[in-house]
Amino acid sequence: MQCKALRDSAREIQNFDVAYFMASVDTLEDNTAFAKEHEAGFPILADPTKEMTGAYEVLMGAGFANRWTYYIDKDGTILKIDKETKPATAGRDLVRTMEELGFSKV
Repeated sequence: MQCKALRDSAREIQNFDVAYFMASVDTLEDNTAFAKEHEAGFPILADPTKEMTGAYEVLMGAGFANRWTYYIDKDGTILKIDKETKPATAGRDLVRTMEELGFSKV
């Protein structure tokens, strides 16, 4: 559902000068198949070793990643962490928050 919401908001998201992606603890093969099945027009990063998800402290006890959204500026500063990401509205919410944070547009 979150992948679909981001896919459906791609035009609005791409109005901003940003790179966006999803990350998963699944394998590259699983993520590639998932991205193809859901027609994702953005990268889905594979982190089966859980190194990145561990560094961002999003791992839950069962070894799955929380659905958090990190807003990071061009200098690498984390401007906001949305720990209440809603999969169904993730695309619209991403656009609204980038506008609120003043992300530049292309």
